[in-house]
Order: sequence, then C-alpha cells, then structure tokens
Amino acid sequence: MSVPIKAAIEKVPGGMMLIPLLTGAVLATVAPGTADFFGSFTGGLLTGSTPILAVFYVCMGASIDLRATPYILKKGGALFGSKVLLAVVIGIVAGRFMTELPVQNSLLAGLSVLALVAAFSDTNGGLYMALMGQYGKPKDVAAYSIMTIESGPFLTMLILGVAGLSAFPWQTLVGAVIPLLLGMLLGSLDPAMRKFLSSASPVLIFFFGLALGFGISLQTVLSAGLVGVLLGLVVLFLGGAVLFLVDRLTGGTGLGGLAASSTAGNAAAVPMLVAAANPAYREAAGPATVLVSAAIVVTSIGTPLVVAWYARRLARHGRGDAVSLSESGSESGSEGVPAGSRTSA
Repeated sequence: MSVPIKAAIEKVPGGMMLIPLLTGAVLATVAPGTADFFGSFTGGLLTGSTPILAVFYVCMGASIDLRATPYILKKGGALFGSKVLLAVVIGIVAGRFMTELPVQNSLLAGLSVLALVAAFSDTNGGLYMALMGQYGKPKDVAAYSIMTIESGPFLTMLILGVAGLSAFPWQTLVGAVIPLLLGMLLGSLDPAMRKFLSSASPVLIFFFGLALGFGISLQTVLSAGLVGVLLGLVVLFLGGAVLFLVDRLTGGTGLGGLAASSTAGNAAAVPMLVAAANPAYREAAGPATVLVSAAIVVTSIGTPLVVAWYARRLARHGRGDAVSLSESGSESGSEGVPAGSRTSA
C-alpha cells in the first residue's frame, strides 16, 4: 500500500517546512519531555536545529553560481539590495523607539526590533523560484542565486548593529557566513559537488522544520495572535510594494518583486541564533520566533495569491512577460497557488 505523504505535504504552501514545524510544535506542546526521555539520536533529531541549519547553508551556498549572467546579477542584486535596505530602515526607525527587549504590556506585546528585522530580511526562496518558474522566465528564477545571501543570521546581526543596538563580535559575524561561503567555493570548483550538495537542501529543510518546531509551544504561538498576523501582512504588503517598485524601475514587470515579498521558513531560526551570539537579545528571541513563524505562514499563503492576481492582470493587458491564464492553470493545483510553490527555504 502506498500513502502519498509527500504529495499531501506539497499541497500546503511552504509545506515541506511548515508541516514538520507544526508537527514538532504539537509534540513539544503535548509531550515536551520527549527529547530528554529518549535522548540519543531521537533527542538530537528534535533539538539539533543549529547543526542541521549549518549543513543547510553549506548546501545552499553550493547552489550559487558565481558565473551568473549580468541579468541575474541585475535582477537578483536589485531585489536583494532593496530587501536589505528596507530591513535596515525598519531596524533604524524601530530602534529609536525600542531597545533589544520586546514590547511589554500593550497591543504590540512581544514585538521587537529583532522580530521585525528577521521577518523582513530573508525571502522564501522556494516560494520565489516556484512562482517565477510558473509566471516568469527561467532567468528570473536564477536571480534567487544572488538573494540566497540573505539566508542565515549574518545580515540580521549586521542590520541590528547598523540600527544602533547591541553589536556582535566580528568572529560571530564571520562565523555566520563561513558555511555559505564554503558551499559557494565547493560548488564553484566542482559542478558535481554543486549538484550533490544542492540536492540535499530540501531534505535538510524538512528535518530542520521538525527540530525548529520542537522548540515552539503552540500555546506561545496562539499568544502571538493578531500581532503575528499583522507582522506577516506588513511584510507582504509593505515589502511587496517596495520590491514591486524596484523591480519595475529596473526593467521588470513587478512580478519578481511581488514573488519576493515573503518571509523564509528558516528565518524562524534567526532570533534564537542571534540570541546565542548575543545574550542581549535572549528575552526577545522567544516571542520573536513566534512572530516570525506567524509571518512565514501568512506570507506563504498570501504571496502566491498576490502574484497570481497580478499575473492575471498582466495577461489581460497582453503583457508577454507573464504566462497566459491557460498555462498557469495547467500547472496549478488550485487557483492562485502554484503546484511548485509548496517548498520553503
């Protein structure tokens, strides 16, 4: 008997990240002592998010082709630069009103500069590539090779320092990017290594989601409530508006910018990694993880819907850059949610 587990997971936007994450969160809520009780490899599977993520960054780095074409450099560079610049501006503005600690006793309780920067500074690469694969061009998909630099805590730590909050030792900043650079070096030197390492990324995402979820209690997620949803909507619409404008100004249709208006699944790990590097953020890390997780869910669902709506609008106006409705419909499992958009990175 065959059970289509993988197919069922992929029907959920960002499912390969979100389903394991929710599974781990449920287990952590109903049986929080599971990792300690079983220990050994089971305990490592449920608590090893940091080493899994480190290996993921090596594999992700290997997928970056340093010989990218000028178009890829232009497209990816514009989206990457505007995304980071927006996060810097938000970090600087929020840093004028907040410290490293989360907001207490208000409608925005739990919100912090850490949560804002982590949610805004990292794009869901799987979602972007799937959406541009359906509604854009192959070279638009390849532009994400530049945007992968966003992955990990490095840029978040750098932005927090620029915002005037607690800085990080240079060793920590360099250490955060070494795995990515190592992967880039291996992939550039040997195409076979690029293929070998990059093919492991989806598997690592799945297990990273499980380990990450085990560190989140659903009771805490419920407490995020409206603040988490609002954070996701702000990322989707404010980030989407800025990226859309930049994409249009650099010769694109705007689809690429809208497709990048999401929060990456691995961004949920950034607050804890930042706190591990600088204890000043320890109190904010827990609430920030919950809020960023909510932003991941909101943007994983909202971004495909916005992109599909705009692609239909372009098609109605005869823009050749967008696929026709009949083409998009044949590749989509349901209206507005492309079949390939169910991978989170």
